[in-house]
Amino acid sequence: MKNVLILICAILCVSAGWSQKVTDTIRSQKLEEDRIIHIGLPASYQSNPQKKYPLLILLDGDYLFDAFQGALNYGNYWEDIPEMITVGVAMEKTREEDCASDSESGLPSGKGEKFFEFMGELVAALEKQYRVAPFKIIAGHDVTAGFINYYLYKDAPLFNAYISMSPEFPVAMEEHLPQRLAALQQPAYYYMCTADGDVKKMQKLIKTVDETVRKLPNPQVLYRFDEFKGASHYSLVLHAIPSALYHFFGAYQPISTNEFNEKIAVLPTGHVDYLMAKYTTIEKMLGTKLTIRINDFKAIEAAILKNKAYAELDKLSDLARKNYPKSMLPDYHLGLMYEKQGDPKRAAKAYQSGFQKEEIGDLTKDFMLEKADAMKGM
Repeated sequence: MKNVLILICAILCVSAGWSQKVTDTIRSQKLEEDRIIHIGLPASYQSNPQKKYPLLILLDGDYLFDAFQGALNYGNYWEDIPEMITVGVAMEKTREEDCASDSESGLPSGKGEKFFEFMGELVAALEKQYRVAPFKIIAGHDVTAGFINYYLYKDAPLFNAYISMSPEFPVAMEEHLPQRLAALQQPAYYYMCTADGDVKKMQKLIKTVDETVRKLPNPQVLYRFDEFKGASHYSLVLHAIPSALYHFFGAYQPISTNEFNEKIAVLPTGHVDYLMAKYTTIEKMLGTKLTIRINDFKAIEAAILKNKAYAELDKLSDLARKNYPKSMLPDYHLGLMYEKQGDPKRAAKAYQSGFQKEEIGDLTKDFMLEKADAMKGM
C-alpha cells in the first residue's frame, strides 16, 4: 500500500484536471491502517510554481468535499476567496471510532486519540510536499464538528480557522471550548452554526455555547455564529459553507461598496495606510505577496478625492510604482495630485511621462495625452 508521501508524489504526476478531485488510499503510521482521502489542487497550482495556498482539511470528506469545492470555485471566480489545497478525509464507516472520546474526561480516547494525532501526521506530510501557506482550516459536521475543537485544546493549535457545523459536543466541551478560545494568544477564526430544523438536543447546547463565546473579551478570536431558518441538520451545511468562508476571507475580498462607504470614505486621512494594512493582513494569511488589485487602487483614489486629501496621492503613486512599475498608474496618481493642488505644469509633466508607459485598467495613451494637453492649456 502507498504511504502518504508516495500518494502525494503520484498525485503531482497527474497531468490533467488539477482542480478536480483525486481519490487514493494512504497508509497512516499513527492509525496503523489504510485510509481514503480526497485531494483537490488549485487550478493554478502547476502554472504558479512560487505561489502558496491555504490548506483546508475536511473531516467527513465523503460528502463535504464536493460541497466545499463548489463554493470555493465560485468564490475564487469573483476573487472573493483564494484558491486552496483541499483535503477530505473519508470517514463514512469509521467516524464514530475516529471521534471516540472518554465518557468522563471528554478527551479523545482509543482510536479517537490516534485519529487526533493522524491529523498532525497528515498536515506535516502535506506541508512537506505541497506549497502550503500558513493559514490552515479544518471543518466538520455534527460528530466531526465537535471533534475539531480538540485542536484548540493545545497551546499552539494546529489550525488557524474552524468550521463547526451543527457540532455534537463531547462531554464537558461546552465548558472547555469557551475557556480555550478565551485563552488564545494568536488570532483564530471560529465559525459555528445550527438551524431551526436541527436536532433539538444539539441545538440547545450549541446556542448555550454561542451565548458564552460571543461574550468573550478576547479580540484574537474572530467569531461568527449562524442559525439558519428553514434548514435541517443536513441542509444547513450548504448554507454554512459560503457563510464561513466569506467570514474568514473578508479581508481578502476586493474593496466592496459597503467597505468603501463604512470604513474608507469616512476616514479624513490615512486612506493609503488602510489599503496597505488590508494587504498586509492578506499576505500574513496566505504566506505570499499579493499584487494590489487595480480596482482597490481606484477605490482609494475615490476616497482621497472625496475627502480632498490630495497629498495622499503621492503615497498612492509610490505604492502603485511598487505594484505596477511599468504601468501608467504611478504617473497618473502623481499627475492627479498636482492637478488637484493647482500645479498644472507638474501635472502635465507627470501625465506626459505616463503616456510612455504600459496601459492599465481604464488608463490609455489617449487618456494620458488628453490630460497632459489639458494641463498645458491651463
